[in-house]
Amino acid sequence: MEITALQAKATQIRMDLLQMIAQAQTGHTGGSLSNTDILTALYYRVMNIDPARPKAADRDRFILSKGHSVESLWSILADRGFFPKEELATFSKFGTKLIGHPNNKVPGIEMNTGALGHGLAVAVGMALAAKKDGAAYRTYCLMGDGEQAEGSVWEAAMAGSHYKLDNLIGIIDRNRLQISGSTEDVMGLDPLEDKWAAFGWHVVSIDGNDMQALIEAFEAVPEINGKPTLVMANTVKGKGVSFAENVPHWHHHVPNQVELEKALAELAATFDNYEQKGQVS
Repeated sequence: MEITALQAKATQIRMDLLQMIAQAQTGHTGGSLSNTDILTALYYRVMNIDPARPKAADRDRFILSKGHSVESLWSILADRGFFPKEELATFSKFGTKLIGHPNNKVPGIEMNTGALGHGLAVAVGMALAAKKDGAAYRTYCLMGDGEQAEGSVWEAAMAGSHYKLDNLIGIIDRNRLQISGSTEDVMGLDPLEDKWAAFGWHVVSIDGNDMQALIEAFEAVPEINGKPTLVMANTVKGKGVSFAENVPHWHHHVPNQVELEKALAELAATFDNYEQKGQVS
């Protein structure tokens, strides 16, 4: 997909996840909206994946370490054809596979996540296995910024650097908000880029809601030799919905009918704008 098509797709995914959350009356809304552009770039342009062969040995691996923001991932996996889109209506319902965190009973999910701080360590293991096997696949791990307060993240960061895992890409959804407020008030993280660089990672800091910047950062990864890459994706929590952006309350807020209709109208206008740009180009 080209950039405008990716932007339109991300907007569609935001509409899908909002409707899913509203129907289920539960979900992590703000963080799913902030990470949608990241996931769209990966799943529609960057990663080597095949919905018809979800366990292919040569597939790229993706771990959503910030597993609570799964709604964007469910929406994308359904849209890509890993499972029928109709199943999104079962999100968080009794007996569903589409629970509030990634569930490896669903095609396309590599590991169950949700307990923060675990995803990068497993990603290190996957990347190290690829090195030992001489395999070409890459491993991507999306973390939250509040998750950076977990010590296990930094143990994994050390290991990734020690083993020179240049097939490992860590991504931080740096929206600067967590459920209890600003990350800098809860547990100060800055200068976060410097900390990752000190742990031996190649660090790229970008606007994580800028599709062009995301694609350029991910496509430059093969040029980095001998160290893992950390993409600091500076995002806006609640991105795409004006009245949800940078509002801590929307971390776990379920939109009511009025809010849902207003949000969908905003996103529909954005989608139409991208569609028109796509036709012009």
